[in-house]
Amino acid sequence: MKAALVMSLALTLLTSSSAQHPRANLYQEGPAHYNYAYAVQDDYSGSNFGQSEQRDGYSTSGQYHVALPDGRIQTVTYTVADQYSGYVADVSYSGQAQYGPSHGRGTRSGPVA
Repeated sequence: MKAALVMSLALTLLTSSSAQHPRANLYQEGPAHYNYAYAVQDDYSGSNFGQSEQRDGYSTSGQYHVALPDGRIQTVTYTVADQYSGYVADVSYSGQAQYGPSHGRGTRSGPVA
């Protein structure tokens, strides 16, 4: 009984350890080419954001913007020139920051008397 178990285990190991060849890549992926854009501007909720991007191979450029809670618009313009240059971003702000009235005195740290 033990001999049969050892023989079947050895046979299983021998057949499973045969060289396995990786499957050939049947799909040749070409360079990426696309462009897209979207924007949301909802006055009721105050949502204002969007993005656009263009890509031709490694060369990628785009821009996205978002309305900040203080009333300004933050815009990020970015580029990737090639596979070695990396992501280069320029961040800008438009509008004037608006702050609401202060509520209360705030908190104070210190020992409790």
